[in-house]
Amino acid sequence: MNIFVTGATGKIGSRFVPRLLQRGHNIKILVRDVSKADSFQQQGVEVIQGDLLQIENLATALQGIDTVVHLAAQFRGVDEATARMSNIDASIVLAEAALKANVPRFVFASTNLVYGASTHSRPSREDDGLRPAFPYPQTKATAEKDLLRMHREQGLGLRIVRFAFVYGERDPHISEFLPIMSKWNPAKRLHMVHHADVGQALLLAVSTPDIDGSIYNVADDSPITVSELVHLHGFPHQKLAGGALLQEFNPWDMIVDITRIRDELNYRPIFPTFYTARDAGAL
Repeated sequence: MNIFVTGATGKIGSRFVPRLLQRGHNIKILVRDVSKADSFQQQGVEVIQGDLLQIENLATALQGIDTVVHLAAQFRGVDEATARMSNIDASIVLAEAALKANVPRFVFASTNLVYGASTHSRPSREDDGLRPAFPYPQTKATAEKDLLRMHREQGLGLRIVRFAFVYGERDPHISEFLPIMSKWNPAKRLHMVHHADVGQALLLAVSTPDIDGSIYNVADDSPITVSELVHLHGFPHQKLAGGALLQEFNPWDMIVDITRIRDELNYRPIFPTFYTARDAGAL
């Protein structure tokens, strides 16, 4: 299969592209800095230098491509305008180019943060309303809406995967987020997903026929408490005045239902819990 990947040098992409290569796919990637893709070039990946909003003849680059996997996004550390440009505008430009080039499948990486504060006494499901609370998931939710409209009106072969908190394979994501997480109620849980299972879900989204327009939550089988994560990483809880750590919280926030991806795509987490990944030396 001929696959075009954006965000190939990012945290998810840099771990996903090798999985595609292992399965014999022909890979083309778009990067801003070619030097960061040297190892991929050495493995036979075709590297195109450019920006999604600036590259000329993007539709030409997509000729002969079977699937676009759109992983590129701005997460933290950018202003709202930059986030909107990168996460919404660039996604639409790429989707339009994919339609022009008759690419049959378009996989869009999103986040379970699009659900925002839960209004249900259960894990969030793919058909629930979205209430994202800050710019990153807000831009992802908007991009999802625009891409779904392109699916309905123009036939974009869209598949959306909403990832839980991604970790593993020497990704510093947890360590980077611990200063924020340590301020939360220690009993709060969050759903996580290992890079191996991110890769599994993406491969399923790439290869499964007849799922255009579908959305899938991607997570492991067992949410973990903030207290456990903080303790396991040797990071102290921040002691806040007035018992702030013991304030009430919604136990369903950041918890998702993965029934759909299990039933429809036969997804089974390789690392069903954080502890199985730790015990396997896969952190």
